[in-house]
Amino acid sequence: MERKIQLNAQQQQVVDTLSGPLLVLAGAGTGKTRVVTFRVANLIEKGTKPERILAVTFTNKAAREMKERIGRKLGNRYETKPVISTFHSYCVRILRRRINLLGIPNLFTIYSTGDQEAAARQVLRDIKVSSGTIGPSDLIRRIGRWKSAGVRAEKALDHLEENPHDYVMAVAYRRYQALLKTLGAIDFDDILLLTEDLFENFPDVLKAESKLFDHILVDEYQDTNQSQYQIIKALALPHRNLCVVGDDDQSIYGWRGAEVTHILNFRKDWPDAKVVRLEINYRSTKQILEWANRLIAFNRERHPKKLRSSREGAPPLFQQFKDTEDEARRIVRHIDRRIKDDHRRPEEFAVLFRTNEQARNFEMEFRKANVPYTILGSQSFFDRKEVKDIMAYLKIVIRPQDDISLLRVINTPARGIGATTIRRLTASAVASKKPVWETLKDPSAEGIDPRAAKAIDSFRAFIQTTGQKLRKSFTVDSLTAFIEKIDYRREIDHLYPDKEEQKSRWASVGDVVDAAAAFLKENPKGTLYEFLLDTSLGETEFESEKEKQNGRNSVMLLTYHAAKGLEFPEVYMVGMEEGILPHKRSVANLDEASIAEERRLCYVGMTRAQKRLILSMAMSRTKWGKPRKSLPSRFVFEATGLSDNPHYQEVIAKASEGQ
Repeated sequence: MERKIQLNAQQQQVVDTLSGPLLVLAGAGTGKTRVVTFRVANLIEKGTKPERILAVTFTNKAAREMKERIGRKLGNRYETKPVISTFHSYCVRILRRRINLLGIPNLFTIYSTGDQEAAARQVLRDIKVSSGTIGPSDLIRRIGRWKSAGVRAEKALDHLEENPHDYVMAVAYRRYQALLKTLGAIDFDDILLLTEDLFENFPDVLKAESKLFDHILVDEYQDTNQSQYQIIKALALPHRNLCVVGDDDQSIYGWRGAEVTHILNFRKDWPDAKVVRLEINYRSTKQILEWANRLIAFNRERHPKKLRSSREGAPPLFQQFKDTEDEARRIVRHIDRRIKDDHRRPEEFAVLFRTNEQARNFEMEFRKANVPYTILGSQSFFDRKEVKDIMAYLKIVIRPQDDISLLRVINTPARGIGATTIRRLTASAVASKKPVWETLKDPSAEGIDPRAAKAIDSFRAFIQTTGQKLRKSFTVDSLTAFIEKIDYRREIDHLYPDKEEQKSRWASVGDVVDAAAAFLKENPKGTLYEFLLDTSLGETEFESEKEKQNGRNSVMLLTYHAAKGLEFPEVYMVGMEEGILPHKRSVANLDEASIAEERRLCYVGMTRAQKRLILSMAMSRTKWGKPRKSLPSRFVFEATGLSDNPHYQEVIAKASEGQ
């Protein structure tokens, strides 16, 4: 009875539909997580064993929230729990059991972006491509696009772009995959591709995995790429109990492989699917939703739906400022006044922008006004040098044959193994087609001088003794002892003369231990290898104490992509100009699909606002030192109902001509 009181009619329909394919079109702020929670609970209460339910999300935050809510709903009445996981975490579980069928060791390493770039650098060097022609990061980005589209290395030559370097990149892609396989490593994109390969090439694996579940639920279905789509479809076909939840109007990740067609064509894949639309919005006011609904209706390829709200509020505003400096100065002044005069908290305000560089002027003005702010989506904790070094040590404890990690730390901190010695060891490893670790067994045989040979022996012994102790018994104390034995503090003191910088860098090393402590609290029997997989997948969403402080009660500066899934009482959408939103790439290409995605991005921004929404633009923007007149975004005309205004078509025409 309690459930029926808490849910509206459409939500209740989702909860009560317990078999067959189901498409839930959940508009922004329509209580999606609550509906999913109640539906899973209802399945269990009606007789489905909890462990026979698989719920897949896109972020760890969403998975964690779902686990907590379902846990509260079910209490302690059941011994087992539903499997709630991100796509990548679920696929890693499969790969840990089956990846050896693809010729990769079960104890594989997941490479971070830095590791990928190191591998790419080696590949480009091997095929004699200068760094001035193609950089490692360029190659990794291109490989990432191929993988997101489901293009394997052996097929890359059939999918070239109009880019003079694309042929070379396709050749490098094959070498890159071969190198990773030799190193017993995979990258983040491989997690999905290899799972798809397992299902396609080993039917028994697919059969065994699909037999584990009677119901599958997918959150944010509009964000699925080709591999995710194929994996879910294959798993669900035997029982057909597939519930997908999403909103085609919030599909904004086309640039990383997401295909909105998957949610648009769901009924084609599952003709008997039931479709339920959640349109009652509990977040925003009527006035904000009027603008958002008008805007998104300009997209032709979409499921028809219209958000409704019973909440009244102030009408949204569109403001024009003289230039970018004036825009930032006056908006920050307005937020500052609202905080001081109206006793509002800084965390109630968000400034949204299309590109990261737009934040610079706002940062300067917030500092001048002494208003606390946080930029969301800055450098990841695990991307810092000192953290990457410690993680590299942990990786070679698990797999010493990981050349990328080994070469990163073999002389970090300095231990007398210089560049010449490392080149000699690497050359010997390449010539013998063995991992560098194997060349460390007898360094004198490689022509290494006695002092360096002694240092190599010491390093190897450290990994084999202290490292293996850590591997056998992974605890906070054993990790702390391992880090102290590395003497990494010496590396920090050597690189950073400034005492405050030293303190900050060493604190980051301590944060690794804190991350391990958080992991072990969640997984009391967790191993070092599981911790490494966890961090590689972003499972440990960890912030240093300084970041926690900065993020507490501060104005948020963030891109539209970073804002998805969040909400704020007051939202400022800045830089509402042609060439910014929609982005100049979409405008220049006259690509209707790209413009549609930019419009969805704008829609996502609007629907973050709970009470007040303000759009703004700079009348002129400086480019190459010269002020240039800006055009209002076509989206402003569309949202405000002024698309009949002659200036609307004029803006589109001028933008398309590059003016």
